[in-house]
Amino acid sequence: MADNLALSDVSRETMTQLQLYQDLLVKWTSRINLIAPSTIESSWERHVIDSAQIFKYVPLAASHLIDIGSGGGLPGLVIAILAKERMPGLAITLIESDQRKAVFLRTVARELDLAVSVKAERIEAVTDIRADVLTARALAPLANLLSYGKQLLNDDGLALFQKGRSFQQEIHQARTSWSFDLQEFPSETDDEARILQIKDIRRVIN
Repeated sequence: MADNLALSDVSRETMTQLQLYQDLLVKWTSRINLIAPSTIESSWERHVIDSAQIFKYVPLAASHLIDIGSGGGLPGLVIAILAKERMPGLAITLIESDQRKAVFLRTVARELDLAVSVKAERIEAVTDIRADVLTARALAPLANLLSYGKQLLNDDGLALFQKGRSFQQEIHQARTSWSFDLQEFPSETDDEARILQIKDIRRVIN
């Protein structure tokens, strides 16, 4: 497991925590819809590794990260596990409106002793916090995510969004309403997917 680039240099303790998280994710999925049942057998690569690869793009100077639509904690809880070892000063807030999923997030945070805060609210309702980094995975079209980024990011913050094969179409559509600086990075788990690093989000005035 550890030979994947995303986890090539983590400690045994961190690897154990990731495996415990995966066990909880699969266990709770039998009760609430955290991941698709068809992905349970491949959940390590499809979900844990896929989320872990985001961490290397989090700036070392970041002090607060917000993960929106956290669901089963992907990538938010995975980032929190990695940050516990590598960036212990990073505050992490998970926003998830589904109350049952929020209970799962809090349970994992408690059992793995992770320094995360969970807001069981709709993203649009969260107006009292801002962050240096915003993350989201399989949540909404890019244009919607940029709106959340404008709402939740500091002026010099950056967003890290994981997108599948339709990423180019989403970028094109988003640029009709938004101006932003973009860097694309390849995904370790899907040749057709990309990690979009976005800064300087501004609404286009038509």
